[in-house]
Amino acid sequence: MYISLVSVMMIATLSVCKGHHEKNCNVFPKDLHIEVGSSVELVCQTSCSNGKFFWTLNNKNISESLSKTINSTHIALSLRNFTQSSATVECRSSYTDQILGGIIIKTFSKPENIACVLHVNDGWPHDFTCTWNHHMNSSQTINYTILHDSLNEICKSQVPKCASKDWNTVNSIFSHISNSTIIVRAKTAVWEVYSDPYTFNSLHIVKISPPTWTVITPSSDHLYVEWNPHCIQNNCHCQVKYYKTSSSNDKATKYLSRRPSHFSATTEDLESCIKYNISVRCAFNEALWSNWSQEITVLTKLNKRHIRLRLWRNVAKQGKNGKRNIHLMWKGIPSTCEEVLNYTIKQIPYGDNTTTGNYTYTSCGSSSCDVDVGQNTQKLYLIVSINDALLAEDSVYVPAVAQTGLPQVFSIQTTTHEGVIQVSWNASEKTISSYIIDWTHDGNQYYWKETTSTNATLFGLLHRKPYNITVTPLFNDSTGHGSQANQICSSIAVPESVSVRDVEVNDRSAFMKWETKSQDTCSGVITYVIYYETQGRPQFNVTVNGNEDGVWLKDLKPNIQYSVIVEARGYNGTSMSKKTFFTTNKFDSKLIQTLSVCGGFLVILVLSLGLTCAIQWKKFNEKPVPNPRLSSVAKWLSQSHQKMEGFFQPITDQTENQVITDETQREQGAPLNPVCNGDKARNKKLMVCDPSISPSPESEPDERFSESQVLSSPEGSMVFSSSQSSPYRSQDSVEPLLPRVEETSKSDLESKKQEKTTQKSVYVSLNMFEQSDVR
Repeated sequence: MYISLVSVMMIATLSVCKGHHEKNCNVFPKDLHIEVGSSVELVCQTSCSNGKFFWTLNNKNISESLSKTINSTHIALSLRNFTQSSATVECRSSYTDQILGGIIIKTFSKPENIACVLHVNDGWPHDFTCTWNHHMNSSQTINYTILHDSLNEICKSQVPKCASKDWNTVNSIFSHISNSTIIVRAKTAVWEVYSDPYTFNSLHIVKISPPTWTVITPSSDHLYVEWNPHCIQNNCHCQVKYYKTSSSNDKATKYLSRRPSHFSATTEDLESCIKYNISVRCAFNEALWSNWSQEITVLTKLNKRHIRLRLWRNVAKQGKNGKRNIHLMWKGIPSTCEEVLNYTIKQIPYGDNTTTGNYTYTSCGSSSCDVDVGQNTQKLYLIVSINDALLAEDSVYVPAVAQTGLPQVFSIQTTTHEGVIQVSWNASEKTISSYIIDWTHDGNQYYWKETTSTNATLFGLLHRKPYNITVTPLFNDSTGHGSQANQICSSIAVPESVSVRDVEVNDRSAFMKWETKSQDTCSGVITYVIYYETQGRPQFNVTVNGNEDGVWLKDLKPNIQYSVIVEARGYNGTSMSKKTFFTTNKFDSKLIQTLSVCGGFLVILVLSLGLTCAIQWKKFNEKPVPNPRLSSVAKWLSQSHQKMEGFFQPITDQTENQVITDETQREQGAPLNPVCNGDKARNKKLMVCDPSISPSPESEPDERFSESQVLSSPEGSMVFSSSQSSPYRSQDSVEPLLPRVEETSKSDLESKKQEKTTQKSVYVSLNMFEQSDVR
């Protein structure tokens, strides 16, 4: 049909293009709509251009094999099995790449997947409803019409669903014995399409109403279900659906189909004390299923055959009274059971096989119990009963405090990640059947599990709670000693606040410290990120481990203000501190400190030198000056007289300690040179005399001459020659005096003759100071 249309349009176009319009270029037909999967042929008038021509589809070249030349001014394009919803086709010149013309091709599809339902309520047809699929992205309004066998219109709509409640129409379809056929027509302002025929049997599309009431009776091992099906008993079948309320996925759903004499069914193999959701649906023999009835939730009863009682204990440390607290816990009986159960703990000393012992009984709650035991080995029994009838029993072994030789695990290691704790340990050296791991966060609520491996994973933990974990080995019918791991948190929360505590600044670096505060016991930081910046410069950051509380900020600029923020990063988020400002020093503090120390040392050195100079100057100024009045004159002996003994004796009489000069002797009328008295000199050890004068025996030495001793070393004394000026006033040089001794041996006389007796005039100050010290 479309090919013929295109041919007609081509002829019309060729006719129009003759005469005055021979130089026009265009593509025909325009505004083309075709059905998805059909073929189309396009014609391009090329009279306005020369050379070769080609076609494009959405700006992509189309193969030349799909194009053919009709004549010198027209070319044609054939597109087969066109499926694109919308496409632009253009005719172009190869010489100038000029677009000669183009059109937009749009496609439409026909309705498909038609399904019809004849709703029947209480045996009578209620309505006839059909649905279908129509994949269209059209901006135009689509009108749908359902046509029956004779193309009679049943209903109309603008959506892919249509329902007719006309009694005549619905009853006609319901009472139709043979098969019926319908067609869906889709129509817009520019296109129209019909669906493929849909043939059906009216009895096969009947859908009755769901059951209106359901009665469920639970028992210890099954549920009894009754319902009203809204259908004839012999021509109806039903299905029961049940699943756990806590798990509504398809794999957990079970179906029970029944065609009973009366509408009831029994569900079996249900778990004890579990809530189940139950619903029912029914249908005629070959008709459609009804909708499911409203779901009913019911709790099953406790089934004794399902009880798997398992008892465990946690042993606390021995108290001051010598007792041990045993926290007992058990599994196997759901806490959701509505039956009233009795739980009793019986304590028996281990090894006591008598049946008439004085045992201890303790009544407990439904999930745990605490009892006190002594230091010896105990065996504890849990007895569960209902109405004085025994339901289940289990026991647990408690070793003695000092019992040795029992297996025990070592090197328990724990790690946590995203609320899950991983526990691992080294296997015991002894043969172990399994391990029990129990854990608690508050010491009251305990959880436990059994494993045969040396590791376990703990799930379902509370967030940010510290847990105590104990691992106990099992062997035969006994238990070993439990080993407790270090307390570990289920998860770590980032602290609520982070604050900068202190900043120590230098000229090009700064050391900052921070602190965190948190109300949670389990809080921690994975990493800290420190952001610092100055105005007009990019932001820098440094990352440190969460165990650190300080960091050096380096490569800073001197005398510049910086702002710093500390970000704490944890598993559950981040926490930021307030912005803190600090200014770097202009100079290096170490340089200032060094200069201060060096300056201090320099000041101390200058002060020390000044003080030393002052002390020396003071000593120099206070140094006694020789007083001539307190001195005497003596002859410095030559080397031959070095054997003379001692120094001059100090002169105690001040009147005698005078320097004798010529003038003094003249004034006093005394002879110029003193004379020596041998006898007296013998008593005074030494007398200074002039050897040129021979003393008379009668003469006595002048009292004004002082006694002296011979100096033994001329090198260590101050000697003045007669040619030098005397340091003493009115003191003239005198002839040197030779000392006189009492006895002169022959050897001494011979030595005197051999030595040179060159005499020199010298002045020697003796006993010059008023102090009694000899210099």
